[in-house]
Amino acid sequence: MPRTTTLECPGCPSLRAVTFDALGLIKVIEAHGKQGAVPKVVERWGEPDSSKCVVAASIIDRKMDPLLAVARKTGMIEVLSPINGDLRFMVSNVDDAGLLRPEEDAVVGLHLFATQKSESTSRSCALLSCTTKGNTSMRSIQVPDSPEVSASIGSSRTWSVCASGNISCSKVDGSENYALFGGKGVEVNVWDLENCAKIWTAKSPPKNSLGIFTPTWFTAATFLSKDDHRKIVAGTNSHQVHLYDISAQRRPVISFDFRETPIKAVAEDLNGYTVYIGNGSGDLASVDMRTGKLLGCFLGKCSGSIRSIARHPDFPVIASCGLDSYVRFWDVKTRQLLSAVFLKQHLTNVVFDSNFDGEGFKPSVADPSLDAEQIASETEIRDKEETLPVKRKKALKKDEASKTKKATNENEASKEVSIENGLNKKVSIENKSSKMPKSKKRSKRSKHEVLDDAS
Repeated sequence: MPRTTTLECPGCPSLRAVTFDALGLIKVIEAHGKQGAVPKVVERWGEPDSSKCVVAASIIDRKMDPLLAVARKTGMIEVLSPINGDLRFMVSNVDDAGLLRPEEDAVVGLHLFATQKSESTSRSCALLSCTTKGNTSMRSIQVPDSPEVSASIGSSRTWSVCASGNISCSKVDGSENYALFGGKGVEVNVWDLENCAKIWTAKSPPKNSLGIFTPTWFTAATFLSKDDHRKIVAGTNSHQVHLYDISAQRRPVISFDFRETPIKAVAEDLNGYTVYIGNGSGDLASVDMRTGKLLGCFLGKCSGSIRSIARHPDFPVIASCGLDSYVRFWDVKTRQLLSAVFLKQHLTNVVFDSNFDGEGFKPSVADPSLDAEQIASETEIRDKEETLPVKRKKALKKDEASKTKKATNENEASKEVSIENGLNKKVSIENKSSKMPKSKKRSKRSKHEVLDDAS
């Protein structure tokens, strides 16, 4: 077991996050207070069932009628209210022909459209889903007033985004007009959602110097900016990160390696050029994609694979979750751990509810320059700080090394003193032993003198 010490966490601003796990549970985490609050689990929706594992999620955190979509392992898509968890309606995504089981063609991509489509009404929503085999569908669903009333599906379009291979990642851009798809044996491709037409496909990488071809396997992807669908960041199973510019070329314009495990999660920042990368060994870092430079790793290593990263739209905070059953909140500027919550199950996804307002404090406009110092200056009350176990810092190791060195020096000095004392004793013993023979000789001589006199 590694030696650990406690790390004081400064706490989070007022926020609300929703997590999803492998047992199908949905948990709501809230932090109340202007700054320095400790997030806690306030609600839990559903019953534990491994067959209902949440595989994808999407949220519309608008003020009027917000919605939360959840895709489960059984092939069912549930649309809930993110306020109280009430079920609004359910949609089945199971193959009608019955050729594939839901586990073999699970949902890997899910998106609720925030903007109303031309054929949609105020009580309807558009839902995009994509499965492992590339079966993609876009539905316009009439939202019922009560869960007892079944939802009516309006217009529906279905198409396939790959002829072979398995889709493992998908993402819709900020304008909600384009979507990207990629996976194992499937190059990254971009589709026009209005016309359901493919507009760009990446080119396979060339062979290396030894003539070995590395098969394509994309594990996570996102658009670099919400305002520009032409730049795409994708992570691979061979721990590489690629930046594509569909207006320039089909191969990556920037490519670099990150650690030695597959990339599992990628999220974009609000500034349009920074991305956050999480891999299978729990490493989390931020990268400037203009140059491909690693800005730094987030302090406090996770102990399990990172499966989801979410950026808060208002505060300089990101959330990460994964197989270590923790949801962690980080400061994007200092890359320090703000707080962490243990949720017992393996986590698959996390999203923010930006409309949450804990104590009347929320910026009216998203400001990326808002940092922790500005928030801390607005409050004087700090909640109880949370402590988490992390690895011992190098400074503490140096202190221990200096202490051990000092102790060894003292031991050596004591040994030298004992050696000197031993030498002195030895000299005194030798002096005594040198005197002993002389006394014997004198005694013998005196005996001879006595004998002579007697004779």
